[in-house]
Amino acid sequence: MELRELLDKCINKNLIDLTISGQKIKNEDEPARVKVRPVMIKEELKYQASEYVGKKVLHINYSEDGLKKRITEYMNSFRQAQFTMVDASATVLSSKSGTLTCKYKKLAQIKSQKELSHNRTKKYILREGEKVDFLVDLGVMTKDGIIVKSRYDKFRQINRFLEFIEDILPQLDKEKEQTIIDFGCGKSYLTFAMYYYLRIMKGYNIRIIGLDLKKDVISHCNELRTRYGYDRLDFYEGDIASYKGVDCVDMVVTLHACDTATDYALAKAVGWGAKIILSVPCCQHEANRTIDSDIKSDYGLWNIKGKIRSNINRCYKSKAS
Repeated sequence: MELRELLDKCINKNLIDLTISGQKIKNEDEPARVKVRPVMIKEELKYQASEYVGKKVLHINYSEDGLKKRITEYMNSFRQAQFTMVDASATVLSSKSGTLTCKYKKLAQIKSQKELSHNRTKKYILREGEKVDFLVDLGVMTKDGIIVKSRYDKFRQINRFLEFIEDILPQLDKEKEQTIIDFGCGKSYLTFAMYYYLRIMKGYNIRIIGLDLKKDVISHCNELRTRYGYDRLDFYEGDIASYKGVDCVDMVVTLHACDTATDYALAKAVGWGAKIILSVPCCQHEANRTIDSDIKSDYGLWNIKGKIRSNINRCYKSKAS
């Protein structure tokens, strides 16, 4: 599919949002990423592009044709564009040589249309104005329940994560204790949010374990845990590869584990037979050093990760049989 054809399918009233990222050549004076959403201005449909340049965000409103032209220009400078529509999703990948790969996929389940008002109010799972203790202590919210302006991105990130948790609720047995492990939990914004949502808001019988290598961070998280009375939440200092604190785990979360720690976490999850794995592959510096220079192409690391996934799949099939 050509880019023009894909844009005709995506840039219309069905668009929910668009994210353009992966600056090909690092330049602090140029946008590091671009986010686009449709807005209604004076009863006319426009598309607002937010360009993130350093600490600044520049907002520009485009017509449909104007946005299509601008996206074509963006793809000379960025590696990828991700479209989310009411009834489909699409991706554009741009190689170093400028070759574009366009993919378009219809969704099996229709998504609800988002509000298009220029100053819309997002309905979050954790709501502004409703005090949440761990958000106050982590500096995201004031004691009055107001989101700290400089931490609004973190507030949105936490709520977006909880939307993923909401999606997997049918996979968790509410009648039986579910063990959840968060590898590389760090300051544990998301670990506390997961506990608060599942146990406090939804009433699930859960035990959550946070694991990280930083002793001072783990100590602080345990202090907060005790202060809130979160008796089924524990934090331990330890390495993912050698962790043997439990025999059975229902859900594994690994969002911040650097280098090959993500691979160890995935292997652990498969070994435990975890029903749910939420993982974001992190930097692969150690694996990268082992790759011969003649195969370090745009797609070299994807091949290596593909082999890792194949090994995990073989391990899982062997365990299942």
